[in-house]
Order: sequence, then structure tokens, then C-alpha cells
Amino acid sequence: MGVIGGALGYHLLRWLGGTGDSELRNGRPSRSGSKLEALFGPTIWHELAGKVVIDFGCGTGQEAIDLAEHGARFVIGIDIRESVLEIARRAADDRGVRDRCVFVTRTDARADAIVTIDAFEHFSDPAGVLELMSMLLTRNGRVYATFGPPWYHPLGGHLFSVFPWAHLLFTERALIRWRSDFKRDGARRFTEVEGGLNLMTVRRFERLVERSPFRFERFDAVPIRRLRVLSNPLTREFCTSVVRCTFVSR
Repeated sequence: MGVIGGALGYHLLRWLGGTGDSELRNGRPSRSGSKLEALFGPTIWHELAGKVVIDFGCGTGQEAIDLAEHGARFVIGIDIRESVLEIARRAADDRGVRDRCVFVTRTDARADAIVTIDAFEHFSDPAGVLELMSMLLTRNGRVYATFGPPWYHPLGGHLFSVFPWAHLLFTERALIRWRSDFKRDGARRFTEVEGGLNLMTVRRFERLVERSPFRFERFDAVPIRRLRVLSNPLTREFCTSVVRCTFVSR
């Protein structure tokens, strides 16, 4: 992975990347409005109205709160980071949905639906997450999953995408050394940074689901708008902006 490393790689990254605070490196431009509606269309609210929903990898809770406000019977946001769960709880209080929207690090509750937005590229054990989802989902339930950008996207390195595909050009060691100039958490691998990066590709995700207790009901590898004309089965990994899918139990 990567060919430019050592002192050369580190100093090039310092020159090109500065202190790593570019908004571009979030992976995708931020959206106004609901991500769920933008990704799955306005019918998503009708599909999930009156249901118990788990938001798996909920982060600061925006999607979970949107679900509660749009008629979900009860929403459970799950994340391993207590720091973001506290933010989510305060937001639920502020928006008046704390009675039907909770945020926890784990649950044994069964849900009619699971949503997971921008999370599968961060899970340290995505196969284990799929197994856990299968235990938390009712028999006739459905998972709504999106993630992106995938690893071979021009900005698939998230913070490490100093410029398009930089995360593929520089070695992991050089990128981590550069990151340590402004992040003091001691991470030594991509998997150890805050939120984690598991190098998820489109094909790897397909294989994980194929080997899981689920089967795809719908699968879309949505191309990058500006690269749409170049998108084909051979270039898919490099031209996919976001993976959007639903899957159900076998």
C-alpha cells in the first residue's frame, strides 16, 4: 500500500497537507437536510413510520433524531464512542424527541429496521457487525445501508486524502506520521485513528454481505457525478461515490 514513504513521504505530506484541517478530506461534501432522504428518497419516512429502528453507528444522532421526528415509533442510536452519544442525547433533548429516541453503546432490543449511514468503512469488524445486526433484526426486517467514499475513491482516505488518491500513493507509515503532527492519540495504523478506517472497497462489502446471514434486496454503486461517463465494471472501484443498498435475512 503506497510507494512514497520515509522522510521524503513525510515532508511532502507536511508541505502538501499542512495541519490536516481541509473540509475536502471529510470524504464527501456536507449536505443540508436529511442524509436519509437524500440517499433513499422521501419514501423512507413512510417505510419506517411506526417502526422500531436502530441507527447503527449513529455518531452525533442526526439521522436517528430525523427518524423520530418523521414518525418512527422508537429509535435506538448505537455508537461505541460515548463522546458522540452525549452530543446526540443533548440534541434529542433540544428537539423534543428524548422520549422516543435513545443513544447507547449496545442494546438487546429487536428492531423492525436498521439504518447505517457512513459507517461500514469505519467498523473494525464489519463481518461481526453484520452478524450482530442479524440478531437485532426481526425476521421480516430490513437493513438500509450506505457508506462512502469507498477506499479507492479519490478521497477514500478521508483525512489522509491530502489530494485525490494520496492515501494510495503514500505509505501508511508516512501518512500516520504526518497525522501525528496534529493528532495526539497515538494511532499507528489506519484502523486506530478516531472512528477507524478499515479500507472498505465496493467488492469487499459485497463479499461480506454475501457471506453473512443477509442477502441483497437492492444494491447501487452510485458513481461520482463528474466521473459518471468513465464508470464501468472495470473502473467501478475508482469511480464510486457511495454504496447504497438494502438487505434482508436469507
